[in-house]
Amino acid sequence: MLTVAKQMPNFKYDRKIGSFKSWLLNTTRWRIADQFRKREILIVSNSSSDDADTKTRIVDRVIDPAGLDMNALWNAEWEKNLLDTAIAKVKRRLDPQKYQIFDLCVNKEWSPKKIAEAYSIPVAQVYLAKHRASEMIKEEVKRIEMD
Repeated sequence: MLTVAKQMPNFKYDRKIGSFKSWLLNTTRWRIADQFRKREILIVSNSSSDDADTKTRIVDRVIDPAGLDMNALWNAEWEKNLLDTAIAKVKRRLDPQKYQIFDLCVNKEWSPKKIAEAYSIPVAQVYLAKHRASEMIKEEVKRIEMD
């Protein structure tokens, strides 16, 4: 976080060089690798003769951050944060009752009939509220990705 905060005043985004997401991922990787290099802790284990003979460093035992697993994890977290941000923005703009209907339908997995009975509204209105909220969230995600 400190590295990003320090670089932000002079940061100039250029799509030709790469995406902000890639820059942030690489910066994170480099800082993690720096921390491991600084520590240079040797693993000394009496139970394993191989480790004791080779003095394997922790940095050599860490999964390669450039590997597919790290990228998949990073992308999943990025998508989740993107969706959470879009939902929070839409929630502020949307009528509270409409958002609550959307939330009950999507997150709580209530049946439309149960929601309609709880709010004394037609089932069609539940579907409409869900559809409109979903469309607003999709549009907000697109808008955020373009920024």
